[in-house]
Amino acid sequence: MMGHRLRLTLIATLAGISFAVPLRAEEAYDPWPGLVQDIFNNRPMNDGNDVIGIEMPYRAEDAAIVPVTLRTKLSPGDARRIRSITLVIDRNPAPMAAKFELGPDANVSEISTRVRVNNYTDVHAVAELSDGQLYVSKTYVKASGGCSAPAGKNAEEAQNHLGQMRYRQFAREDAPASRVREAQIMIGHPNNSGLQMDQVTQLYIPAFFINQLKLTQDGSPVLSMEGGISISEDPNLRFTYVSNGARRFRAEAQDTDGHVFRNEWDVEKPGT
Repeated sequence: MMGHRLRLTLIATLAGISFAVPLRAEEAYDPWPGLVQDIFNNRPMNDGNDVIGIEMPYRAEDAAIVPVTLRTKLSPGDARRIRSITLVIDRNPAPMAAKFELGPDANVSEISTRVRVNNYTDVHAVAELSDGQLYVSKTYVKASGGCSAPAGKNAEEAQNHLGQMRYRQFAREDAPASRVREAQIMIGHPNNSGLQMDQVTQLYIPAFFINQLKLTQDGSPVLSMEGGISISEDPNLRFTYVSNGARRFRAEAQDTDGHVFRNEWDVEKPGT
């Protein structure tokens, strides 16, 4: 009996070792150096903690709609400006979630959106400044399965709302003394990742998402986004910018099927 128990204990121990080793190897693997090569052509990365901030929940409630906020941290006296911010979710199937180009005169200081997170992962924000240098900050998020999570709307409902846009503004304590505005753009779109399965046919739904978004005030660039499969269903951007006195705000979006969606609003009367 003792020999039988010993054999069982030994088998269990060896089984634990065989499963534990690959797990530790997976946890130890860091995809970031390869992503720096693939996405940024191995350009040098500087510490960006005083340049760009990234905020996400440490443990996400819903991996398919994880909030993320990017915030510029340059001091007012810094002569440089941020030209672009690239959001990279290291362990997602398509790690580059989005690249934001900031209008040269719009002084965008904060961008918030929602993303899918597929595995426990580091998330990097890389800012390119007007001096041509790259600056990086990162955070860590515990979430899994976001890229394959079923859509919140059925296909018919999603089609009925395809391309519908809303523009909102939010009151600020410093207004009207300041020209700083806080606004939000929302676009009806399934933003299918290509990894979601149709619950009826059991077939994968083809990738179909907003890949371009441009926002302007009376023709002057405010913010543009190059998006990927990691941007959540019904994309929305909330951001701060400085008004140039424009009376009209315009949005133009394009998806991977070539659909183009446009809308514009009176700045003083935002809405659908």
